[in-house]
Amino acid sequence: MKFEILPIAKDDIPKLYPLTSNRSIGTWLLGNKSISAIQKEIFNASILLSKVTTLTLYLYENVWLPLKDLNSLSAVQENAYIYDADDRLLGFIADSPVVPNKGVNYHCPKASFIHYPWDLLRTNANYHEHYVDDSIIEGKVHEGAHINGTLLLGKGSEVLPGVYIEGTVITGENCRIGPNCYLRGPISLGDKCKIGNACEVKASVLSSGATVGHLSYVGDSILGEKVNFGAGTITSNYRHDASNHKSMIEGTLIDTGRRKFGTIIGDHVHTGIHTSIYPGRKLWPGVTTVPAEVVRKDIKA
Repeated sequence: MKFEILPIAKDDIPKLYPLTSNRSIGTWLLGNKSISAIQKEIFNASILLSKVTTLTLYLYENVWLPLKDLNSLSAVQENAYIYDADDRLLGFIADSPVVPNKGVNYHCPKASFIHYPWDLLRTNANYHEHYVDDSIIEGKVHEGAHINGTLLLGKGSEVLPGVYIEGTVITGENCRIGPNCYLRGPISLGDKCKIGNACEVKASVLSSGATVGHLSYVGDSILGEKVNFGAGTITSNYRHDASNHKSMIEGTLIDTGRRKFGTIIGDHVHTGIHTSIYPGRKLWPGVTTVPAEVVRKDIKA
């Protein structure tokens, strides 16, 4: 069986803003690999790859289908609609990239659907939990750094003295971490990311070129390409009443289902020093904040 990635429907693109404001969700990185590339790798590890058939599995780019679910599709012998546990269409099996007029319904209970921006955090956690096993150090870990977890360190990347890492952390190439900072996985860093002195990053996704200035905190957040956090930028990720965070999507306040949720930052955002960001707020690509600004609402370009 073959495998192809399909773009998401135009009506779904705004629901993923600001992640899809200027690029597709499939290009977002978990470490130095795009979501679409990782999904293809998982398919290549499945028994579907060796299945002789004229049919092709087509998945939308905002779908995360684990290996177990992929292998279960080997029983499908005809056109089929693939749904998640909530009856959302993930893709289909057919002989062309057109949704078939008829076919059997097949459910994949473990599938993860990236329907809103914060769903990417769940996908990142799933990737780390199920597909990251052993540390691979292609860069340099300096003496005085402590790795109490699993580290995939890309070529040319450095972990400086005083850095403490726990959980799983994946970096791309030419990243610089530290000195004296704390990383709590699951964390994915793209290429050329920088995390400065006395910073803490927890359970977040940073795209290529993102820089977190010294004395900053990033928790349960997503940062786009070439985002620059000025010194002392703080993301809040917990409500005083411990209830779930809500986030505004197309004029409707949506329950994220998350008790810990920081911020969603589009590409090329720059924050002024001592910026404070309320939980669940989103900044569109190209936005800037002034020193000591308090971000109480989403900021669109």
